[in-house]
Amino acid sequence: MKASAKNYLKGYLTKFYGLKPQTGRQRRTEVSDTFTAKVGEMQHFFGLPENGELTPETIAAMRRPRCGLSDAESFGETMRWKKRNLTYRITRYSNKMKASHVRRAFREAWKLWAQVAPIKFRHRSKREVDIFISFNNRDHGDGSPFDGEGGILAHAFLPGPDIGGDVHFDAEEEWTANTTGFNLFAVAAHEFGHALGLAHSSDPGAVMFPAYNFVTEAEFQLSFQDVQDIQEMYGIAPLKTPGKCDPDLSFDAVTRMQREIVFFKDRFMWRVHPNFDEIKTTLITSLWTDVPSFIDAAYENIAMHTLLFFKDVQYWEMKGLELMNGRPKNISDFGFPSRVRKVDAAVHFPETEVTVFFTGTEYWRFDEKKRQMMEGYPKLIRDQWSGVPSPVDAALIENGLIYFFVGNLQFEYDPKTEGITNTFSANTWLRC
Repeated sequence: MKASAKNYLKGYLTKFYGLKPQTGRQRRTEVSDTFTAKVGEMQHFFGLPENGELTPETIAAMRRPRCGLSDAESFGETMRWKKRNLTYRITRYSNKMKASHVRRAFREAWKLWAQVAPIKFRHRSKREVDIFISFNNRDHGDGSPFDGEGGILAHAFLPGPDIGGDVHFDAEEEWTANTTGFNLFAVAAHEFGHALGLAHSSDPGAVMFPAYNFVTEAEFQLSFQDVQDIQEMYGIAPLKTPGKCDPDLSFDAVTRMQREIVFFKDRFMWRVHPNFDEIKTTLITSLWTDVPSFIDAAYENIAMHTLLFFKDVQYWEMKGLELMNGRPKNISDFGFPSRVRKVDAAVHFPETEVTVFFTGTEYWRFDEKKRQMMEGYPKLIRDQWSGVPSPVDAALIENGLIYFFVGNLQFEYDPKTEGITNTFSANTWLRC
């Protein structure tokens, strides 16, 4: 390995994992053991095999564009704002994006956190503010110079006076509002998490994971861990009850539950029973205390008498009101590769005991009897389900027809004709 490459890796471990510089009194074996231990620590954080060796996968992970804060520190509850109404100002804009696009990216990034915690953010162009945001080149006077294109994308300071809470972006990066270059909204959401007091997360699906990871803005969301961490610091945002007859209502998940059909949205659900006219809005936790809010998908396994709920890379298997095994499990149990970070929708076919999962533009078939993914999958949704948009929000089978929910619409699909037979508002099931 070239000296320049080795120096880069040592610098990485020093900056992000607390590797201490070698002193004259240290024996070579001590230095080697410390270096190996820090490599192992980094591998553990990134979910790599922990052998303490600079494998190609380890080096590749170290070279991923990322945040400039350490992965080895946890900040604790003291590093948080005492107030709940925070103000910010953009003091220096990027020359790679329109100012209006920058402001929108920041608004949406703050909104992610405000939706789940009782914090409000307001932009001010004048007067004193709590948080200053700027795009800076190389050495910009805070002791943490940027490195040009790639490498460190941005950094932030934890809540506090003076520079506390401020956020700096590397001005030399190719900032964009889409999937080319580096998406400003995604990086800002991460850095704003630091500005609120959050540390890095080792969950690759979390916004607070240190390495850049972005697919599309529609799929970019706080993970279960992100939400838990911010709510632990600031509490839970006030409940906003969705109106079941709101024409813009969409669903997070839909599933059968014996004779009922259950619709999920945020922290709420509606249970539709054929023998009862009234449909009440209730909290998910009023029935299942272990099931999280903002789930991604759900389905009923009739043969096993279980309900499965999916959120990010985890799933909760419920038998009645009890969580099986006492904890959620990883979706890799179904045979999903690590690139799949969440399940968008699921629909179970009891006659064949096959469950179809939808992820992004793909779908998968899972054999419930053999407990394995069927061969030849994934396949593209558009190749099998003609006319069904993707990604899918939720899916339901009823009277031989499959209903796909996308935004505030549902698409009725007939497997016999292999096409869409009708389109309705998503909430027609709620008798609206």
